[in-house]
Amino acid sequence: MTQPSINLPPDNHVHSQYSWDAFEGNMEATCQQAVAVGLPAISFTEHVDFTVWSAPPGGWAWPEGVRGSIDGHGHFMGAPLEVEAYQAASERCRDRFPDLTIRCGVEMSEVHRHPDAVRDILSRGFDRIVGSVHTLSDLRAPGEHVLVDHAVAQRPPVDLLSAYLSEVEAMAASDGPFEVLGHIDFPLRHWTADEGPLPWGDVEDQTRHTLDVLAGSGRVLEVNTKLPLDLRVVRWWHEAGGDAVSFGSDAHIPRDVGARFREVAAAVATVGFRPTADPTAFWGRA
Repeated sequence: MTQPSINLPPDNHVHSQYSWDAFEGNMEATCQQAVAVGLPAISFTEHVDFTVWSAPPGGWAWPEGVRGSIDGHGHFMGAPLEVEAYQAASERCRDRFPDLTIRCGVEMSEVHRHPDAVRDILSRGFDRIVGSVHTLSDLRAPGEHVLVDHAVAQRPPVDLLSAYLSEVEAMAASDGPFEVLGHIDFPLRHWTADEGPLPWGDVEDQTRHTLDVLAGSGRVLEVNTKLPLDLRVVRWWHEAGGDAVSFGSDAHIPRDVGARFREVAAAVATVGFRPTADPTAFWGRA
């Protein structure tokens, strides 16, 4: 028996040229792509980083176009969000694409570590707030932090995922004002086929506990489609009592908006999450 077709969910994790690392981003082209693939809504969640990143061995090698600053010790900080320009561009896109719901949001890193800075940026007004972890403690320099991409060199793969989950749990347990947990599988973007199957089985108990904490906080789990998220984790989220899921492509260029949404959404529906009466909303428990 064929399964009934399911309308595409909104893409709640998208970056445009207003994110410091989306140097090929284009807000209007992204909205055009969202309409073309049939998305009901899109949320621009531009990067807002607060944690200073330690330099990796050999220094930084950013692609041309990345915006940020490096201090005298080699620490990197992404360029601050140009809030007024970003919000104005969002309004122009709402006028140009009236049939597409466009939300103006932020993806904030490690919100539990920077309460004052978080309150300051959110006072500017945003519709969608994603909280993400992008850094871990730098094992070479106590008190400093290293980008997860470079923490790969400091920890065995399963230890890296475990350390990441611990940081995610701390953020979920905090009173940080975010509504969606972004990419719980972020460290696995560096997992290679030579390392075997994805190691969720090795950290199942810890992952379930982290999801329990997140569910207890009333927040939403993101199903990030860049990897995409292992369906086991979505099932554990449902078993933890999680109320809803959010889909996010994490697109940094227009053509990636809504990537893999049809197949991922169909898989998530088998676990017990479905669209609500509002096609622009999070998916709730069936």
